[in-house]
Amino acid sequence: MGRFPQPAGHKGSLRWIQQLVNEHANILDGAIGLGRIDWRSPRADDDFAEYRDQAFLDRLNVELQTVPLAKFWPARGPQWDALGRARSGEIILVEAKAHIPEIMSSGSKASHDSLAKIRKAFAATESALRAKPGLDWAERFYQYATRLAHAHLLHKLNRVPTRLAFVYFIGDPDLDGPTTRREWEAAITVLHEALGISGRVPGYVTDVFIDIRTPVPTAV
Repeated sequence: MGRFPQPAGHKGSLRWIQQLVNEHANILDGAIGLGRIDWRSPRADDDFAEYRDQAFLDRLNVELQTVPLAKFWPARGPQWDALGRARSGEIILVEAKAHIPEIMSSGSKASHDSLAKIRKAFAATESALRAKPGLDWAERFYQYATRLAHAHLLHKLNRVPTRLAFVYFIGDPDLDGPTTRREWEAAITVLHEALGISGRVPGYVTDVFIDIRTPVPTAV
């Protein structure tokens, strides 16, 4: 459980992240800035599978010895668009988007007990980031918040060097995606304000912008 084979993507972020990892990994590596990355997913020779829960840690050969994943977060956690390891051993977690509505996720639909655990994880992450109080991460931009929480679990609570990369594609022709980096940055500014983390995003979180309108994708 926790491994999810995917079809070969024909549009949207599924298509572009698969192409980057399997055909143009050097472009993605350069944009993230950690040198060459050993991409563990989504790989063509692994059914383009995506991973979540304990399976994503196993795929990365990571063991959380201080705060286990099951203690921090309930089952059915984030399903990562891409996973990798830098030569330094740093873990790379990727969430990819091709159009702005993708970042406007609805609130959690978890059960009562699971939601209580999620809120506790969010509270710990919000405190570490010094987020503005009074904003409910379980109700707004939930998907983005879950990724922040998991990066916090690895990087801060377990001292596993981690880079959380949000990859934003520019010029998606099928989904009418943003045609400039500035459009993405405006949407991200709104997102950060809504979560109370404007100016407080930690250094282990990176925004990457990839223009896919040319034969070879370009980091911008």
